[in-house]
Amino acid sequence: MLNIIFELLYIKQRIFLTVVKTSIVESEPKDLIVLGAIKHGVKKFEKIQKMTQIEPEELNSILEQLEKRGFIRTEEKKGWFGMKVEITPTEKGSKEVDERVHELQAKWNQMSLLYKSGDKEKLKQEMENNKSIIPSMMFFGIMDMMMFSMMFSMMGMAMSDYVTPENMPDTGSNEMGDSGMDDGGFDFDIGF
Repeated sequence: MLNIIFELLYIKQRIFLTVVKTSIVESEPKDLIVLGAIKHGVKKFEKIQKMTQIEPEELNSILEQLEKRGFIRTEEKKGWFGMKVEITPTEKGSKEVDERVHELQAKWNQMSLLYKSGDKEKLKQEMENNKSIIPSMMFFGIMDMMMFSMMFSMMGMAMSDYVTPENMPDTGSNEMGDSGMDDGGFDFDIGF
């Protein structure tokens, strides 16, 4: 399903109407996520696949489309174990990521303002309109996850209504917040 997304940007007291490129809603976020990963230094197919969690066949198709559009280039290099293919962004590809991340930030700012205003219906409509780009916002770290979860709480909805399980942020890892204690508390040795 093709769509055109219109966005009003308020810059220096002027209103600009920006027409975001016509795109296929289902594949647009994945294209952006893959291109963003490449722009941020992930050069190998396997690492891109691991980072984006996109099936190899689909990722290959996305990479072919990005190359046809002039956003990436592939280069064969000699390595210790034979030839390897490195994927790098073109200048056009880097600019595309920057522009689209800026657009995502503007969308997030709009949702944040609606949340802060307390208008549940407008917030729900805005989130519904931007449902396809929410994974991209998560991937690029644009959204405040605490505020995002409070938005759902305010509307009385579950985050899973808008975000598929594979796109949910990974909070179950032991990277942060897990002190290893069973009671979740702190262990202070006061010295008495």
